Amino acid sequence: MTDIDAHRVVIVGGGAGGLELAAKLGRKFGPNHVWLVDKADGHIWKPSLHEVAAGTLDIHREGLSYFMLAKDCGFTFIFGELESMDRQQNQLFLKPVCSPGTREEIFPARSIRYDTLVLAVGSKSNFFSTPGAAEFAIALDSTEEAERFRQRLLHQLVTADRRKLAEPGYVLDIGIVGGGATGVELAAELLEACADAAFYGLNKLQPGTDIRITLLEGSGRILSALPEKMSAAAQQLLLDRGVVVKTSVRISEVRQDVLIDSEGRQYPVDLCVWAAGIEAPGFLKNLGLEVNRINQVVVDAGLRTSDPDIYAMGDCAQAPWHGSEAQQALPARAQVAHQQADFLLAAMAKRIRGGADAGERTFRFRDYGSLVSVGHSRGVGSLMGVLSGKNWFVEGLLARLMYMSLHLMHHLAVLGPLRTGSLALGRLLTKRGAPRVKLH
Repeated sequence: MTDIDAHRVVIVGGGAGGLELAAKLGRKFGPNHVWLVDKADGHIWKPSLHEVAAGTLDIHREGLSYFMLAKDCGFTFIFGELESMDRQQNQLFLKPVCSPGTREEIFPARSIRYDTLVLAVGSKSNFFSTPGAAEFAIALDSTEEAERFRQRLLHQLVTADRRKLAEPGYVLDIGIVGGGATGVELAAELLEACADAAFYGLNKLQPGTDIRITLLEGSGRILSALPEKMSAAAQQLLLDRGVVVKTSVRISEVRQDVLIDSEGRQYPVDLCVWAAGIEAPGFLKNLGLEVNRINQVVVDAGLRTSDPDIYAMGDCAQAPWHGSEAQQALPARAQVAHQQADFLLAAMAKRIRGGADAGERTFRFRDYGSLVSVGHSRGVGSLMGVLSGKNWFVEGLLARLMYMSLHLMHHLAVLGPLRTGSLALGRLLTKRGAPRVKLH
């Protein structure tokens, strides 16, 4: 079959779900049939971005090249960002790709034909139109933003270390807006990163007294979407380590050096992270498909949009939760995208072979629970279903090890058992000779 005759499945977005779907389809059907488009040239598991931001994970060692994955897994990778599309002609139009520093054009603007399109572009932070948030807060939506935060953090640590001589009472304030999984995990990771930084020459700072991390959550408790027992355990772990936790606090304005809540109270900050909710990318509103108030594409039980040739999955899709109370939408979680990738594998295979997806299959999400990392050696989790069925509460080292296994499971789906085992062993050995915190 020639490339012109091949039924082409184009997946836009190489996050957890999109990449897993591309890898599994590519190994089965090859690069003429399976194309992956992403605006970045490398992949990292998004739940790891808080570690990149804290400097405890080196993106240059942990990231996976899409070009390498395309070669190994048998799909075609196109480096570029979706700008618009022509649904009548089944064409995607990509922006030109330029080098970050010189802005020299590397790849020109291009168009790509598709027979079946899968939107898997994920989500980004929702600033809720809060004044100053987009300007002064950093959102951990990408490796670039996580690296920018890490560099800002290093600058603030060096500055604070110097200021301690002139201002003995000086305290470095780090504010985290949002007490969901990202905010909680970042707070814990920053504690360990700041403590380790003292061993790299920043020895005037006393992390326990000179660095104040404040976690601000709008609802009545942190991790509000998860069971109360899990929320209480995570909060106690943070409090024991010195994190200031404030609940029922809604930030109404972000300034360069202060956060202001709806009651007019002020919280000084030298560095601010925004982790208070998500929304899908804004360009989805312009594709002519039905979207909700946070730009998610509305799909049916088979993950199909109103266009029979277009599917959507992961955080960018509003999919019905079959069997849930009041038919609520599926939550934006990595395990949802992972299961949706497996579900779409059969539908895409059928279309590639020349069949039609009649929509007789229904995606049924199985909630296996949630795990939250609270530092390198601790964690909390609720297994066997957070929002349905009975729960099994776990915490401590066991929860942390189970959390780490989720990352390996993602690699297993993409790379296979041999490559995943080799990669895990290599990283373990590499860490023996690498610093705990990346400061360069």
